[in-house]
Amino acid sequence: MLEVKEIHSFYGKSHILHGVSLELKEGELVCLLGRNGVGKSTTLKSIMGIVRPSQGSVLFQDRELVGKQPFEIARLGLGYVPEDRRIFKSLTVHENLLIGIQKGRDGGTSSKGWTPDKVYEFFPKLRERRNNKGNHLSGGEQQMLTVARTLMGNPNLVLVDEPTEGLAPLIVQGVLEMLSTVRKSGVTVLMVEQNFKAAIKVSDRFYIMGKGQMVFQGDMAALLAAEDVRKNYLEV
Repeated sequence: MLEVKEIHSFYGKSHILHGVSLELKEGELVCLLGRNGVGKSTTLKSIMGIVRPSQGSVLFQDRELVGKQPFEIARLGLGYVPEDRRIFKSLTVHENLLIGIQKGRDGGTSSKGWTPDKVYEFFPKLRERRNNKGNHLSGGEQQMLTVARTLMGNPNLVLVDEPTEGLAPLIVQGVLEMLSTVRKSGVTVLMVEQNFKAAIKVSDRFYIMGKGQMVFQGDMAALLAAEDVRKNYLEV
């Protein structure tokens, strides 16, 4: 579904990504792990077109994404959940969901697509809060709303940046269960995360980054066996 090949990305003159490659198959939940500042978020932004790679290729369902604007990439079926959530705090939960409707991708109207009713079915907590404004939600509820609003665009693949950052352990479990539910609904997920112990509960495969490069890829068994990699590149 997604194939990232040897991308190099910069912020000004700072070379952040040094030939990063990864791939996702349809239906997977893949986690990109690593310490702060190694390029994980930049990798997601490079896929989404927020940062434009200077070299390399990003293929999504055999279409080249490099050179496209973020709105064009979104229309092709990619959703992006930023680390800072960016919900509209003065709007209700329901109004936030309606804003997520993406014209040209069923617009939330197809029986097979995501609608507010379908979101409420998958996430009953949002149904309970549908008339609450964004600034009255807990951190976990805001994260849930951000993911749900992204689903309203009916993406095939969702990029999720640090979904458990700053959340209490009990809420972290709820967020991870939510992402597992999203995957089970048929949406492929690429998640950036620092919380190793949380990530292994829901992910099919893992990539680990160090200083702008991939230093590991494999399933949970391979990751648990790679003690030196975990010691050198993860906060565990």
